[in-house]
Amino acid sequence: MSDAALKYREQHKQRLNYMPWLYWRLKPAQRKWADTWQQQWQDYLKAMETVHIEGQCFISPEAKLFAEPGRAIRIAEGSFIAANCVLHGPIEIGKNVGINHHAHLDGGKKGIHIGDNCRIAAHSSIIAFNHRYDMDMPISEQGIYSEGINLGQDVWLGAHTGITDGVTLGDGCVVGMRSVVTQSFEAKKVIAGNPARIIKDR
Repeated sequence: MSDAALKYREQHKQRLNYMPWLYWRLKPAQRKWADTWQQQWQDYLKAMETVHIEGQCFISPEAKLFAEPGRAIRIAEGSFIAANCVLHGPIEIGKNVGINHHAHLDGGKKGIHIGDNCRIAAHSSIIAFNHRYDMDMPISEQGIYSEGINLGQDVWLGAHTGITDGVTLGDGCVVGMRSVVTQSFEAKKVIAGNPARIIKDR
């Protein structure tokens, strides 16, 4: 392979890292090297962390997945995780879920569950724990608590969205860009703001 072709391949890998939905649109010749690249990386993740991958997925080598025993990350078929994401289990990711670049997910103790066909836009944060903050001692000495976070199927989080511990979003919810969701919402609601509130029904 020529130097130019090798350079193009490296650039193509970067494109896939940040736009991983393109992985499923590759031509057969491109898909061959991309599948090998992905298989090697996913084998490494499964050997080093408690990561379970079902079927064909895309996980950027520039994403950081941390899953100690008892804090597994499970990823179902057709899902992708883009570059510069940080995921700390326990997390369950359903089928055909897209997690775009620079998203941050931490399952705390109770975990994050993401239903099928969800889309999580860039720079979103889903944090399934909270610090205690009583006044009788420093916050750093009080520990944390965790209730867990649940996203139903077909939920879309806009860019820079924040989801706090204890939240459940029903199937089909849409969250506007830069919103902070601090309470649960029923299915098919469009919500936005800080704190987020219902804008309309979907």
